[in-house]
Amino acid sequence: MVDLLINLLASVIAGTAVWLAGKVLRRRRLAREQAFFGLTEGASCLLVASRHASSPRENSVHRRDVAALVELATIARECGARADRVGEAEPAGEIGRQTEFCVGGPLTANPRTAVHLRTILRGVTFAIPDPDAAGEARIAFTVGGTEYARTADTTYVVLARFWGPGRGCPVFLLGGLTAGANLAAARYLAGQHRQLERRYGADRPFCLVLRIVEPAAYGTDFTDVAADVTGVAFEPAPATDPIGPARQPSGQ
Repeated sequence: MVDLLINLLASVIAGTAVWLAGKVLRRRRLAREQAFFGLTEGASCLLVASRHASSPRENSVHRRDVAALVELATIARECGARADRVGEAEPAGEIGRQTEFCVGGPLTANPRTAVHLRTILRGVTFAIPDPDAAGEARIAFTVGGTEYARTADTTYVVLARFWGPGRGCPVFLLGGLTAGANLAAARYLAGQHRQLERRYGADRPFCLVLRIVEPAAYGTDFTDVAADVTGVAFEPAPATDPIGPARQPSGQ
């Protein structure tokens, strides 16, 4: 009887220790995830979505972009935060006040992405198709002199995290050549954020080019990193002289 009680007590102690260890591990994982995304319990974040390029309705969103927003909203919910969707016609607010997920490239009518590209991600250039040009429009972006163009069996997306000049909360930009590429980036971020956190921590910017192979046949299943372009994507702003051009002394 004594042995039975001792064994029972040991089992209870071992079970409690395992439960406590698991709880501590889950809390640590949650804390690291929250730090990576700049989210806290009860906070809110912004989902900025591009308008459906071929729809006349102002608030219309491509169904794959909707699926991407669902993936990102799930990330926010896992972190205990709330996600608020912002349309292209609505002001997104100052950068850094809330974590921002910006979905869609400038090719898909997202002016917020265009602002981020020309002010922070200056090394990333999207080729805007000319509607009056003859032949099939070339859909591509260039980073560091390398062009990533959409083909019949491959498409690409930029996945980046960065901060504004005042730091604060981060911006996650998912700028793809197609809405399907945006969804691939959202699923990659949801599935690989722990690996990204181990590589970049909670306070370092990054910019990746993701390649989606055979999207028509496999959807987002074959998504991999085509290039880490962090070193060339964040070009510094052009130097300006606040004093203005130097004046020659009078008499010269």
